[in-house]
Amino acid sequence: MGVTEDQVLTVLRTVQDPDLHKDIVTLGFVKDVKVEGGEVDFTIELTTPACPVRDEMKAEAEQKVAALPGVTGARARMTADVKARGGFSRQAVPGIRNIVAVGAGKGGVGKSTMSVNLAVALQQKGARVGLMDADVYGPNIPQMLGVKDAPEVSDDKKMIPPVGHGIKVMSMGMLVPPDQPIIWRGPMLHGAVQQFMRDVAWGELDYLIVDLPPGTGDVSLSMSQSVPVAGAVVVTTPQGVSVADVRKAVGMFRQLNIPVLGVVENMSYFACPHCGERTEIFGHGGGKTMAEDLKIPLLGEVPIDVRVRSGGDEGQPVVVAAPDSPAAQAFRDVAGKVAAQISIQAMRVLRVVQTA
Repeated sequence: MGVTEDQVLTVLRTVQDPDLHKDIVTLGFVKDVKVEGGEVDFTIELTTPACPVRDEMKAEAEQKVAALPGVTGARARMTADVKARGGFSRQAVPGIRNIVAVGAGKGGVGKSTMSVNLAVALQQKGARVGLMDADVYGPNIPQMLGVKDAPEVSDDKKMIPPVGHGIKVMSMGMLVPPDQPIIWRGPMLHGAVQQFMRDVAWGELDYLIVDLPPGTGDVSLSMSQSVPVAGAVVVTTPQGVSVADVRKAVGMFRQLNIPVLGVVENMSYFACPHCGERTEIFGHGGGKTMAEDLKIPLLGEVPIDVRVRSGGDEGQPVVVAAPDSPAAQAFRDVAGKVAAQISIQAMRVLRVVQTA
């Protein structure tokens, strides 16, 4: 007697999603189970293409199904359907499933570098990604992605964002001359945020990464009031001054009811390319200690690497220019953990809706 679909589903109930803490059958991930003789094919539809345990889950599922009596072959097809974390009181942006803010308590910690490499790393994993440069006073995202074109305007009067490294990009830096300062008060900043959200033809995006200005000012407030933000990533360096300022940024996001997905410690250490010796130029462990104190995840520690700086200046993010470097790997790890945290937030909201 051959294997049945019920037997396949039963064994797949032993495969757990480590972030959502449930089995993949209960979560509704398993679809299209087909049994022909001893050959079993099935689909596992994850909540993000950037799932950090995607390959491990595929291997475990195939191994367990293949071990069933009568099975001669087991093949899992991995797909993803990114879930949206809705906001109950704010109007969603059509086509955008998750808005992710990247912020910092102070400037100079590599927040824009984090935004760029996070966006590109998610795109490399198969997600549809946009990047909105909300740092109006210092709009350097176009340079860091090598985007020189201004946005075109569609027939329905929406701006069409240029594309760099597969990322749709919008920035005030595309709309004003390079040397022109932007001297705006709060209401004008609010209008710019609204326009970049509502008047840009973003299309279908799994993630819109928003590079916020440093600090706790008007743009962050406008974002929280205007659109449902899936979560925020905060960036710090190891030294105490940066960590103290980032604590304030975490407090701001919490006060605005924006989930804090985690903290990234940038410029965490320097590894000598010749001898491999590790030097902690700015100290070490500030991000980890803060994450533990505030009970938020530590998403990663990114080392100092000259290729990160040069790549930003030349429009070649390090995850593209030096994909095998420790810094690029750290950015990819952060992207996977950010995607996982967004999935966790989306499932929490879904459970709240289902039980309401």
